[in-house]
Amino acid sequence: MNWWIPENFASKKANLKTRQVIIKAIRGYFDSHSFDEVETPILQVCPVIDTHIRAFATDLRGVDGNIKETVYLHTSPEFAMKKLMVAGMSKIYQICHVFRNAEGSTRHVPEFAMIEWYRTQADYTDIMADCVELLRACAIAAAKNEFNYKNLSCDPFKDWEHLTVCEAFKRYANIQLVDYLEDKEGFHREVKALGLHTAEDDGWDDLFFRVMDEKIEPQLGIGQLTFLCDYPISMASLSKPKADDPRFAERFELYVCGIELANAFSELTDAAEQRKRYHIEMDEKERLYGERYPLDEDFIAALEHGLPPSGGIALGIDRLVMLTTGAENIQDVLWCDI
Repeated sequence: MNWWIPENFASKKANLKTRQVIIKAIRGYFDSHSFDEVETPILQVCPVIDTHIRAFATDLRGVDGNIKETVYLHTSPEFAMKKLMVAGMSKIYQICHVFRNAEGSTRHVPEFAMIEWYRTQADYTDIMADCVELLRACAIAAAKNEFNYKNLSCDPFKDWEHLTVCEAFKRYANIQLVDYLEDKEGFHREVKALGLHTAEDDGWDDLFFRVMDEKIEPQLGIGQLTFLCDYPISMASLSKPKADDPRFAERFELYVCGIELANAFSELTDAAEQRKRYHIEMDEKERLYGERYPLDEDFIAALEHGLPPSGGIALGIDRLVMLTTGAENIQDVLWCDI
């Protein structure tokens, strides 16, 4: 076979045809619901406000060849899209490639395709409704009655499941999470009692993700779509707090066949609170990874000017194609291997 053609390209063709169908269905869904498709810059001053997401950096040089500024490939078009909402856009979406500097796996590559959309005068419950309709539209376009991953299936036409993070921890790990939001030592004991690996230097987030990975995520989105909702506020740096309990955020993740497909928020509109959370996240990023990203002051200025109440989401297109085709490796739904 010619060196420039991937060895498994022939076996990919059906998946790639489905990929085209899915992307057309996504665009058709949003166009038919009066969303505006937008395009925002890939290079960003600040690529992300999240401790555990790491970006690719590049240097901008002047005509003299000297470095003028370090910028980053975006991990999400979120900040730029929110600026557009402040400018007056009300329903927008963007299909783009984003970049996250992490090792690859069967579900993740450093460069991947994403659909991100936002509604003003909306919250995360409105975005849930969008998700259900969108996934049903994609299934119909691909002539599928269900999504599949390995031996698991999920019927997007069934009533969906709404489960809070606290309910999930109680149901699948028998941990009353609300008792340990400020008690890392107690949380550590609970996680260790489950027989999971723990270390003395584990942070609260480490323990949380270990339980999620081992006990909870494999149970979600089986048979029906699952919206895992209301994360601890410390795990939602861009999300609005819940009015009835500000220890938690109006955030959800959508699960299908045990795979996290999308991440959504009722958007934080308070500029002072967003600046505060930026410093908390960057301090922790510097402690863990030895790096921090500059704050996008234009983004903060946009929030100060006034972001309307909004809901927004990022959904992984490659993973959606995997679930539609039944592929078990993300490379099997990409045009070229990464």
